[in-house]
Amino acid sequence: MNPKLLFWVPVALRLAFVAVGVGLLWWWFGPVTALWVALLAAGAMVLVQLHYLYELSGWLEDPKSSKLPDGWGEWTGVFSRLYRLRRDDEKNQAELTEWLARFRQAMHLLPDGVVIMDDVLFLEWCNPAAEEHLGLRHDRDKGMRVTNLVRSPDFMDYLILGRYDQPLTLSFRGRKLIVHIIPFENRRQILVTHDITETERTDMMRRDFIANASHELRTPLTVIVGFLEIAASEQLDAATRQAHLKLMMEQAYRMQHLIEDMLTLSRLESIDHPMRPERVDVHKLLDKVLRDAQALSAGKHEITLEVQGSDVMGSFDELYSAFGNLAANAVRYTPAGGAVHLSWDDTAAGVRFTVRDTGIGISPEHISRLTERFYRVDKSRSRETQGTGLGLAIVKHVLLRHNATLSIASEPGEGSTFTVNLPKALSAAPHQAIPALAAN
Repeated sequence: MNPKLLFWVPVALRLAFVAVGVGLLWWWFGPVTALWVALLAAGAMVLVQLHYLYELSGWLEDPKSSKLPDGWGEWTGVFSRLYRLRRDDEKNQAELTEWLARFRQAMHLLPDGVVIMDDVLFLEWCNPAAEEHLGLRHDRDKGMRVTNLVRSPDFMDYLILGRYDQPLTLSFRGRKLIVHIIPFENRRQILVTHDITETERTDMMRRDFIANASHELRTPLTVIVGFLEIAASEQLDAATRQAHLKLMMEQAYRMQHLIEDMLTLSRLESIDHPMRPERVDVHKLLDKVLRDAQALSAGKHEITLEVQGSDVMGSFDELYSAFGNLAANAVRYTPAGGAVHLSWDDTAAGVRFTVRDTGIGISPEHISRLTERFYRVDKSRSRETQGTGLGLAIVKHVLLRHNATLSIASEPGEGSTFTVNLPKALSAAPHQAIPALAAN
């Protein structure tokens, strides 16, 4: 039905009802009484309209706290429509609040920093990542100029020049950041920061690894190629040829060990080779480590082993590689006549493997970098001992896979102590203690 009819039909019916009542009163009581009743009815209707107008005015002043009246006549429809509008508005407000909360939560969880600024670079909002990257504090710095908060000449030039088509690479507060500004709306800008510190460090490690590996392989290859060229161009006597062959074999073994260590590191870092824990027979493991150390020493050192701890759950091969590298390093860096002691014992926190030597020791400034790949404390001595420079890197990755830790204590000229602490969760049933074994 036409909305106008819905409005006017009830009005017409009410006016007709009043007119009929006034007419009847006129006929029964005369014109004066009828006119007074008509005036009173008209006044009552006006007062009702004014009352509902007053109610509507009060509700418009404070829609949230005031309750809509039920109304009478056409006011019933008016108030009913207003109620539906308010209910729809509250629903929209609730949805908007929910979406805004989700948006803020998403912005808080983003690894990239997000800063919202106005057109004159005053801070309006920033997420926790931006606070960490740029040293901002939303509650403290809101309303302040960003260029006064981020003290960097490169950053200020980037903002002032306004060339936002290319991002800025910025070194700030010990971090390497990619900074990009995105204008939006008419009077706002978004500043986005992406932390590439770890990526840069990884790339540098990769470049250093390739350079060091190339260098380590080039040296023995140069020796082998040089001897082969001599052998091809000259007639050598048997003794010289035998000496050359021996040197080439040593360099070939050195390359082989290097490649094996590189493959071991690659396997330890690969997610395609997860560790499959098994019960590790500590006596069998450490006896094998002891024999390898004795073979490397060739009787030049006093090597002892003492086992007084539990078996563990882990990878036999990986632990053998880690412990073997620690023992081999102790032998290599201990002068002839020195001593190397290997021990295995239980602790309150788990199980402990210790390698103690009376070797040349390590200066404090080198200790924190010993587990880096190809890091050399003394490059000349490393070549003499035939080390690949990857042994302690392998140790670090094996221990990471076993949730174990490595601690190093050393003084130059006083020897070194390498201690591996395996957590209690890896402990198995203990073995009977065995007496110390020694080899001279």
